[in-house]
Amino acid sequence: MDEPRTAAVGVAVSAPEAAGALDGGGRASRRTLAPVALVLGGVLSVQFGASVAVLLMPRAGVVGVVTLRLVLAALVLLAVCRPRIKGHSRADWGTVLVFGAVMASMNLLFYQAADRIPLGAAVTLEVLGPLALSVIVSRRLGNVLWAGLALAGVVLLSGGGFDRLDPVGAAFALAAGAMWATYIVFSARTGRRFPQADGLALAMAFGALLTLPLGIVEAGSKLVVPSTVGLALGVALLSSVLPYTLELLALRRLPAPTFAILMSVEPAVAAMAGFLVLHQDLSLTDAVAIALVIAASMGAVRTRAGKAAPVEPATGKK
Repeated sequence: MDEPRTAAVGVAVSAPEAAGALDGGGRASRRTLAPVALVLGGVLSVQFGASVAVLLMPRAGVVGVVTLRLVLAALVLLAVCRPRIKGHSRADWGTVLVFGAVMASMNLLFYQAADRIPLGAAVTLEVLGPLALSVIVSRRLGNVLWAGLALAGVVLLSGGGFDRLDPVGAAFALAAGAMWATYIVFSARTGRRFPQADGLALAMAFGALLTLPLGIVEAGSKLVVPSTVGLALGVALLSSVLPYTLELLALRRLPAPTFAILMSVEPAVAAMAGFLVLHQDLSLTDAVAIALVIAASMGAVRTRAGKAAPVEPATGKK
């Protein structure tokens, strides 16, 4: 495991592990809340990054924005993590390559949707993927009930207007949701096979290689305009580097069903980001929908915290 890490990555890793030093219920509670905080921090980051990306699309096109986002994120992660290339099994490489392909597909599909339908509607449709995963994978009635409440909020947030959306854009958003559910599965597997964010760095690099030819064909020289690159770097940090790192670390200690339910706050945060960055108004119906998805997420956290058992702190690669 390489020693040099950024302060952000170091804190994210040490916080959950430090909780292992506590005793009894305090240890279990802190070990539950730490990954929850990581997930919610990632949600905030990725949605504000998406708002900036929408502003960037007229400059570089949809595929160009995705290409810049993944390439710049890969460069940052490779520089920070300096992952080992040798010493990994064929199964390790298979997992990380699928993870990279899923990330590239998820981003391409979502930005194609955001280019055709409103950002809030795109996120609302996309989040159905993780919600479906939470119902399919969960073995607890509580998780199914909280997922149902979150789904009610998601439907309400749509305003009942899915039938009025561009059908191609809606299809892209639903496909992005399927990739998001797959991302959750392979992010957890990558986190177990690679130390810290090394697997994420390798997967991001592979995803960037997959999208680079497409981005060059669509945007060409627009990809190297300094102002565009500067904005894209902000998108890469907000939408890829920070949230994917936080989510990967969280999934080492958080069950996939609980993680998927927490992801239901995405439409609420997207609405807030749209209001602050894109100046999109929030209606009373939107506010009620946001309250529902937040209530569902809080219920999932409480259910998880009430049944959490003390776990020994992680020690390096799993």
